[in-house]
Amino acid sequence: MLTQSLSKNSYFRIIMLLCAFALVAYHLALIFSGLVPNLVSRPLHFAIALPWIFFFTQENGLKRSSGYVIGSIGILACLWVAWNQDALSDQYGFLENDFQIIIAVILLVTVLEAARRAIGWPLPLVALAALTYGLFGQYIPGEFGHSGTPLKSFLGTLTIAEGGIWGSLTGVSVNVVAIFVIFGAVLNAGEAGQGFMNVASAAAGRLKGGAAKVSVISSALFGSISGSASANVASTGAITLPAMTKLGYPKRLAAAVEAVASSGGQIMPPLMGAGAFVMVELTGVPYSGIMSAAILPAILYFLAVWIGINAYATRYELTGIKKEDQPSNRDVFITSVFFLVPFSVLLISMFIIGYTPQYSACMAIISAFALLFFNAQGTFDLHQVMERYESAFLNAAKQVSMIASIIICASIIIGVLSITGLGVKITSLILSASGGLLWPSLLLTALACLILGMEVPTTAAYVICVSVAGPALIQLGLEPLQAHMFVFWFALLSTITPPVCGAVFIAAGMISENWLKVALTAMALGIGLYIIPLAMIANPDLLRLASVPANALISFVQIGIGLGLVSYAIIASHTKMLRLAFFIIGLGIIFWPVLLG
Repeated sequence: MLTQSLSKNSYFRIIMLLCAFALVAYHLALIFSGLVPNLVSRPLHFAIALPWIFFFTQENGLKRSSGYVIGSIGILACLWVAWNQDALSDQYGFLENDFQIIIAVILLVTVLEAARRAIGWPLPLVALAALTYGLFGQYIPGEFGHSGTPLKSFLGTLTIAEGGIWGSLTGVSVNVVAIFVIFGAVLNAGEAGQGFMNVASAAAGRLKGGAAKVSVISSALFGSISGSASANVASTGAITLPAMTKLGYPKRLAAAVEAVASSGGQIMPPLMGAGAFVMVELTGVPYSGIMSAAILPAILYFLAVWIGINAYATRYELTGIKKEDQPSNRDVFITSVFFLVPFSVLLISMFIIGYTPQYSACMAIISAFALLFFNAQGTFDLHQVMERYESAFLNAAKQVSMIASIIICASIIIGVLSITGLGVKITSLILSASGGLLWPSLLLTALACLILGMEVPTTAAYVICVSVAGPALIQLGLEPLQAHMFVFWFALLSTITPPVCGAVFIAAGMISENWLKVALTAMALGIGLYIIPLAMIANPDLLRLASVPANALISFVQIGIGLGLVSYAIIASHTKMLRLAFFIIGLGIIFWPVLLG
């Protein structure tokens, strides 16, 4: 019996590895093979992601059985769309018969259930509400009703055309996000993660509050490729949290530092998780333009965190990491090679040779795969190599599938907004509620981002919010990139802001501290997350490093000084009046263009 069980587990593991290899190979092949019709590449993307949501789980009993049924039917429906793409393209989003209606319903149910199993109820419920509105909104009186759309046209636009689940947002998931997620998984399977930690320790370990600063640097490096604040906390936190508590850091401070630093990884170029590439698609701004606009605000964020750590280090007399506990120069140099080589391939391919971001990422993935054969000790261990490749493929497949389920579910919402015109109506509501004034509109948008971000992942919150609020902000005079960066930053608020603060919950749990204490400390350390998006609007040159670098750097210095004063005022142990003075002066320096205008 035991032998049969082991054999069964071995077969299951082999099947998982084959499916993971197929997923990675498929996405790499898409980039190298040239153009593939969207109604082929996008349904196949979802089809090979579904096993990781429905089949390869730890569930048992009815949930596992239902997963096999729903997943299998969903895969067949996706394959049917891909196989019949020529005929479906000629239907222009109109379902011709009852069988096609059944296929459409299967696809929508599969998308909703996949997202529910991947990330919980909130996002699928929003998507279900959107579908309900699309189907029955004609019965709603007043301006928020719509004229109605024939069922075959409504369902067809969402499922057999490029206006719903196979829309441009899914295209970003297929062609760009998946590739960079694979890149991150391959990097993390080798020595790159330790390289991040070693470089951070060498750069900041000996400084006052050194362990916290190591966490900030390593989390910024790791977070830029992980695309998830929670994943970042779980990985780098396993090393940095014990190091900080060992040096006498209060638990709430150690957990807050990790949560804040990990959240900042999502705004740090060159990768910024998945959000940067979604922004490229939605704004039409080249990837290089997104990176140049994002770099100075990201540095400001970590500058504010750094100043806050200095203030806490002074208050609690926190010392640096002892010399004997720091990595040797040899270890720093060798392990840094494991992330410098792939990153160099990526950046040289993009900015010097001129390849597209996704093609450049494929080249970087190949170099990262090659580096999995080597280790920091200079030895060759075949078992270690096999374990690394297995880790790379499995983690890539799991992460690509989770992001696919999120993005495709969000595409339902975007599709309904477009079909019914609800997005335009919400834009009008924002404009009227704010009296046509920019700053009230910004505050309303920020509140919407915070509320929505509590329930859905950052990228989905950004996409949904910018779809309804972005046009209003642009109509009020913002540049498209300004509006998108503003929404993207505020979509991150919920990672550290109560009542739902994912990064804080994980960090607090790892260190056994009260989450509310951690959240309050994290909000103080991460004050830049609340102020910098508003500073981008008050000082638009901050985002124009590529076009007017001198003006951008002047704005950077100005905001940096003001932000430093605000951060210091919130955390330092001076008298209340002095701290209040610092706070007011800091805000005045940041927002003086608005105050004078």
